[in-house]
Formats: sequence, C-alpha cells, structure tokens
Amino acid sequence: MTVVTGYSKAPAIDTDQLVTDHAPLINRIAYHLVCRLPPSVQVDDLQQAGIIGLLEAARNYDPTQGASFQTYAGIRIRGAMLDELRKTDWVPRSVHRKTRQLANAIQEIECREQRAAHDAEVAHEMDLGVDDYYRLLREVSVGRVLAIEDIFSVGEEHNGAGSSPYDELERARFREALAETIDRLPKKERLVMALYYDEELNLREIGEVLGVTESRVCQIHSQALIRLRARIQDWVAEGGGERA
Repeated sequence: MTVVTGYSKAPAIDTDQLVTDHAPLINRIAYHLVCRLPPSVQVDDLQQAGIIGLLEAARNYDPTQGASFQTYAGIRIRGAMLDELRKTDWVPRSVHRKTRQLANAIQEIECREQRAAHDAEVAHEMDLGVDDYYRLLREVSVGRVLAIEDIFSVGEEHNGAGSSPYDELERARFREALAETIDRLPKKERLVMALYYDEELNLREIGEVLGVTESRVCQIHSQALIRLRARIQDWVAEGGGERA
C-alpha cells in the first residue's frame, strides 16, 4: 500500500537562470524612468541599482504567492532605482512645496464643484495666469516621478511575504481605489496615463499619437499625476493604506 506523506515539494528555483532571462527588464525600466528625469541623472546609476534589485528579486521570489517573476522582478528593480534616486535627493524642496500647493488647489476646487477641476480654475485658485500655471506644471513634472511610482507600488515590494490577511485586504482595497480614481480622470489625462504607463510610450511618442506637442503632453501628464495624488489623499484620510 502506498503511503501519502502529505504534499509534494515545490521544485527548486534556478535563480541564476531567472537573472539571465530577465536582465533586459533593467534597461527597459531604467530608460523609461530616465526620460522623465533631469540630465544630471545618469542611466548607468539606475542600471546598477536595477541589477541589485533583480538579484534581490531572484533570491526572495516565492512562486506560491501568485505573482509571476517578471511582475515581481519589475517591482523590485523599479524600487531599487527609486531608492537610488532618493539617495541623491535631486528634487529641490521648492518643487515639493509647489506640488503640494497644486494638489491642494485641485482638491479644493473638486470638493467645492464636485467635478474635475479645469486648468483655468486651478490657475485662478493659485492666483496665476494660465501660461504661468502651465510653466509651473512643467517645473514640477520631474518631482512627481518618485511620488507616482510610490503610489503604483504600494504594498507590492515583498510579494506578500510576511503579510497578515488584514494587510492583504488593505492592499486590495487600495488597488481597487486607485483603479477607480484613474478611471475618473478626465478623458485626455486618462489616455496619457494609459499610453505612458501601460503602453510605455515616451512623451514625444504620445504627442505624435494625440497630435499635440511634447510640451503639452508633459503638462497633461503632470496635471494627471497631481490630480491623482490629490484624490488619493482623500482615500487615505478615510483610512486607506497609501503612504504619505
């Protein structure tokens, strides 16, 4: 009679092969990030950080958690690159301050009017001309990189390892709230977000698709990120899980 011992052991993971097979992710993510950053940020630095992220992903990956290795590795690689950017502290404090002011203005208008804030309304709320408002959007655009990547990667860094059921529920609730918030962006902002983050087109390529200048795409993209941040702040205030 055959004795059933309980369960079969999962096959061992070849970490070296995982690293080899997914090394191209490093370049893809590095170049996608660097095109949004000042010239002082070197792609080589991002690539070096990405290598560390990929190695850590290969060591820590647990296939029983459900995520594919490519998804998990992408999160860890991007996270390592963002950590490297944080160390360099390349975003001036004035940019952070202006970004908060923009987000607060959008939040104030949308709470008052119960609809998406228009460009001219935000400019008026901040006592700016429309052209000055657009210049401000371009100025703060690079400062949104870390914040938006943090939003998209909330709770994903460890692939669920060591998480309680409550933590998993909070992450699921946040992802659902984030998806709904993106769906409620104005049409053009939603399209730019989809082309940029889902299709991974750069700003110039998006401009060609939409028939507008790269500068205008930058404005739309920056405004979408600030609007998204402002709306997610409402969710956080109600007890959600996004980091400040």
